[in-house]
Amino acid sequence: MPRLSGRHALVTGAARGIGDAIARAFVAEGAHVLLTDIRDELGVSVAASLGDRAAYQRLDVREEADWIAAMDEVDRRWGRLDIVVNNAGITGFEEGVVPHDPENADLEDWRAVHRTNLDGVFLGCKHAIRAMRPHGSGAIVNISSRSGLVGIPAAAAYASSKAAVRNHTKSVALYCAGQGLNIRCNSVHPAAVLTPIWEPMLGDGPDREDRARALTADTPLRRFGTPEEVASVVVLLASDEAAYMTGSEITIDGGLLAGSAATPTQE
Repeated sequence: MPRLSGRHALVTGAARGIGDAIARAFVAEGAHVLLTDIRDELGVSVAASLGDRAAYQRLDVREEADWIAAMDEVDRRWGRLDIVVNNAGITGFEEGVVPHDPENADLEDWRAVHRTNLDGVFLGCKHAIRAMRPHGSGAIVNISSRSGLVGIPAAAAYASSKAAVRNHTKSVALYCAGQGLNIRCNSVHPAAVLTPIWEPMLGDGPDREDRARALTADTPLRRFGTPEEVASVVVLLASDEAAYMTGSEITIDGGLLAGSAATPTQE
């Protein structure tokens, strides 16, 4: 029996990268999935590739009206919502390199990162709880980051927003338990996972592999993680196998935060 058979899920930022991998893993495990994003053409294409258990709807996570519309679409299609994955996020460097350190970051750039990464998760959790309350159960998975667990001087806004996602996850978990709801909320903290945001740094030239090795030199497993490896953990948290997990955090970082970046010399 597929682990998510009969479940109905909404995934944000699902047009590419980790969100795409999560949507694909959910469908493979038997779920119906509403993929959401602001990259409409790509989102429609991904949903179409997944068959009749997937659909696409535009959702700008910063806009509450979009969340309300998405929940209405879930209700129209399936009549219930079992899983929400708050994956959509930005680094702040999408339009080019700008200062994001604590001294020189522009206030509007700071706010833009938090509006997507934190406000979007707040709204996702808020509307997930409201949609799941009638049947009293569900799973919310918030995608935070390794950067939410440590300081990142050159990306202070991103680190701050992801740290807030980690903490808000725990608040949501405690709130739902206190309400007598079996709505679990957990966070996932990926580190260097090979998604499109890394492509500008890796390039497509003959030195791509050298760049990849340099970017993962401090990771004990000495490689990038894959979106599929993150998706497998999200499937676990969304399933009944994690029924006693709420307010928890899982780090997917190749050992980076285990205590030392040193690795044995491999012959």
